[in-house]
Amino acid sequence: MLSACMPQAAVADLAPVTATPTLFAGPSPTPLPARPAYKPGELVDYVAQMGDTLPALAARFNTTVEQIRQANPQIPADATTMPHGMPMKIPIYYLPLWGSPFKIIPDNLFVNGPSAVEFDSSVFVAGHPGWLKDFRDYVGGDWRSGAQIVDYVAMNFSVSPRLLLAILEYQTGALSQAEPPDTSYPLGYRRYSHRGLYLQLVWAANTLNNGYYGWRTGRLTSFEHRDGSLDRPDPWQNAATVGIQYYFSRLHPKEEYDHAVGPDGLAYTYQKLFGDPWAAEVPHIPVSLKQPPFLFPFTAGEAWTYTGGPHTGWGTGEPLAAIDFAPPASVGGCVPTDKWTTAIADGVVVRVGVGVIMLDLDSNGDERSGWVILYLHVGSDGRVPLGAILKAGDPLGHPSCEGGATTGTHIHIARKYNGEWIPADGPLAFNLEGWIAHNGSAPYQGTLTRNGLTVTACKGCSDLASQVRAGR
Repeated sequence: MLSACMPQAAVADLAPVTATPTLFAGPSPTPLPARPAYKPGELVDYVAQMGDTLPALAARFNTTVEQIRQANPQIPADATTMPHGMPMKIPIYYLPLWGSPFKIIPDNLFVNGPSAVEFDSSVFVAGHPGWLKDFRDYVGGDWRSGAQIVDYVAMNFSVSPRLLLAILEYQTGALSQAEPPDTSYPLGYRRYSHRGLYLQLVWAANTLNNGYYGWRTGRLTSFEHRDGSLDRPDPWQNAATVGIQYYFSRLHPKEEYDHAVGPDGLAYTYQKLFGDPWAAEVPHIPVSLKQPPFLFPFTAGEAWTYTGGPHTGWGTGEPLAAIDFAPPASVGGCVPTDKWTTAIADGVVVRVGVGVIMLDLDSNGDERSGWVILYLHVGSDGRVPLGAILKAGDPLGHPSCEGGATTGTHIHIARKYNGEWIPADGPLAFNLEGWIAHNGSAPYQGTLTRNGLTVTACKGCSDLASQVRAGR
């Protein structure tokens, strides 16, 4: 019974087209801090950044959570996210090849969160003479302008439209030049399955998220450049900068990469377009963020199969923000079901699409702020309408195969807070009626645990070990 999201096959990066960046005469760089070869376990000063967690800090500084706690006894035992701006002492274990400590933009300007609410992409693009202003293409079942395509990608991947526009300007002159350097592969990722502006932006947003959330969770602590050389992001770096560094490492040789991630590269283009990004830094992840109480996404008393442990919330790779459930069935595959998927908490439906429902838990009507839940593979037959106000446990539609590649009828759920995808495992793990999600050895694997009981994710089976029953 194959009832889980189907991951895309891994493919090797192909040689990129060299895009011509829009170069500005950047400002004189501020002297950057030196990183000496620290003694093993030496305590270094660190100021907590928004969204920091102890496991991620331990991975970046090549130390352990226990050693960080010993050096910072003021941290509560149940802390999840660190207080932004809190001074800390971190025991560090030096590794060679640390990257640049130059920071490009703050994290709140990376995600499509509260800082993007007042930004109007269409008005902004219309005010610039570049080729993006007159661009049109058929995307997502509708004809869209260049600005609307940017917004569409920004919404799905939850990456700031300002960041996507800055990348387009830096690499292609989208806001200042009459023609793009390459109409088929404007961002330089040469793969036929990603031909055209929209799919180039899809690849860009997905790659940015892989870097951002890899660093955010501590799973990404190094990456290779196209020439095979190794880069370890500076342990003091923020997630947004590492996401951008990772993106350009997939495209450019080392010399072009160093320019792109330095003071005269994308950072200067962003500043020319939108002003000093650091003047707009606003913490979007509060101290010790907690998940509200959630029900299972199906009716109390029913037993469904846990078909997908932590895996990507949207796209491929990071963030591992989603989990999957499938209703009981006598046959596998994409078959209709009369079972309902239900609201895991009170909220209002703020977006509907092919297979998609976005449930806004603070009911302010904007998925870029507060807690929101993505439901994917919701069938169109019987689905609740846009604007529906739901209570926890209310039906919102039937699980299906609509909305993307899948091996069978199921439902996929993922969480965001203020535009940031929240990993399904970690200090703020998915908690459904007391069942806690844990990663497995690979995406889609993993478990749910509660009071000594364990349910194991399984895409191809529906035995008792993979079933969980809703209702306390």
